[in-house]
Amino acid sequence: MPLPESLDAITGDTDSRALRGTYGCFPSGVIALASMRGGAPVGLAASSFTSISVSPPIVMVSVQSTSTTWPLLADRPALGLSVLSSHQGAQCRQLAGPSADRFSGVAWTSTEAGAVLLDDALAWLVCSIDRVIRAGDHEIVLLRVHQHAAESGAPLVFHGSIFRSLTAIS
Repeated sequence: MPLPESLDAITGDTDSRALRGTYGCFPSGVIALASMRGGAPVGLAASSFTSISVSPPIVMVSVQSTSTTWPLLADRPALGLSVLSSHQGAQCRQLAGPSADRFSGVAWTSTEAGAVLLDDALAWLVCSIDRVIRAGDHEIVLLRVHQHAAESGAPLVFHGSIFRSLTAIS
């Protein structure tokens, strides 16, 4: 695709569907963010996750401001963040679906502090909220990492509005 002749051609279209398509050109991993509330797991799936700092250990996830699940997580003392494996696409779709069905048939473990971690994930982080920053139609949630573990394997990747897996380049 050739570059537009002017900057106006690059910045002129902010149609939300077209913009989502542009954003979708960048692949991202997928995580589950979950905690216990009232004796049951509550959580959501997100593809806007990244590491921020090693010292202190901080990661970031972005959550849509209109989410009805985020307010149920925002006051929890501990949140579990599970980096989903390439074989967990169906679980991710379920976690993005209706709240009542999100954990039906999904294997998970809860820490003493209430962080919920999905079994068979590629990595796990037990976190607490460090700070929340409003940014457009999302909340940027900075999470302090207290515990973590990882397995070897391939991550679930979201690209072009579909799930994919990685292929090594030799």
